[in-house]
Amino acid sequence: MFQGFKKFIFRGNVVDLAVAVVIGAAFGAVITALVTNIFTPLIAAIGGKPDFSNLSVTINNSKIMYGAFLNALISFLLIALAVYIFVVAPLNAYSERKRRGQVPPDPTTRKCPECLSEIPIAARRCAFCTAPVDASSVQRAS
Repeated sequence: MFQGFKKFIFRGNVVDLAVAVVIGAAFGAVITALVTNIFTPLIAAIGGKPDFSNLSVTINNSKIMYGAFLNALISFLLIALAVYIFVVAPLNAYSERKRRGQVPPDPTTRKCPECLSEIPIAARRCAFCTAPVDASSVQRAS
């Protein structure tokens, strides 16, 4: 049982996932600190409040901390923006460049001019309708 667990843990994708989670948590902490210590004081200065994270409203003796929610929302948006800029956009550009560079392979079949069935390119007669097929009537399959 221990050998199976050891084999599972040391597979590449499990270790990669663990590293990604740790780096993601550290990145989240950095973005949260950036939002808490730089962005929210700037936004609070514009809004006239000295501490943005302490914004709250009291309804029936219940304190609703909407400033903390706004901090979390700004953190989420900045993390999503950073992931898009540094991961999604480059991967999309790479896959688009790779896709543009590919040449489609030569077709191996064509359509019979009589019955429009798929037949091999080298065929001289259709296997379905037995019509003779010559090179001048070749209609490539799409």
